[in-house]
Amino acid sequence: MAASRVLPLNRLLSLIRRERRRGRAIAFTNGCFDLLHSGHLDTFERIKRHADFLVVAVNSDASVRRLKGPRRPLVPARERARLVAALKPVDYVTLFSESTPLKVIRAIRPDVLAKGADWKGKGVVGQPEVQSWGGKVVLLPYLKGRSTTALIRKIGG
Repeated sequence: MAASRVLPLNRLLSLIRRERRRGRAIAFTNGCFDLLHSGHLDTFERIKRHADFLVVAVNSDASVRRLKGPRRPLVPARERARLVAALKPVDYVTLFSESTPLKVIRAIRPDVLAKGADWKGKGVVGQPEVQSWGGKVVLLPYLKGRSTTALIRKIGG
């Protein structure tokens, strides 16, 4: 069940230690994922090509409101996390309440940090840390027109 793959960070860290002992590379990405769409799935599939194990951190409702404004999120955090966890390429999901995932990145210490190419030149949160322990940062192609913001505009919100 997808809900069982949504874990608090402390439980997730013990699973990651187990996966590392098995020699598996850990990939990480994060986002709001408010209105899950095919662009998100494409991103997760591409990330999984770079590692054995994919962890996705989902912004809490308060974090989304700080980033996107008072009318967001449209979908509550627990539901967004469960939907992300239900996708085949995703191994585990955790929620975070800060404005950035830096605390989670430092705790997980991923081998691969992935974001959309739309982040190029904006400074990927966690990039210096990941590179300092020998990990790599991957910028994935951004699929134009496939975004939550575009969906909301189309709906008329």
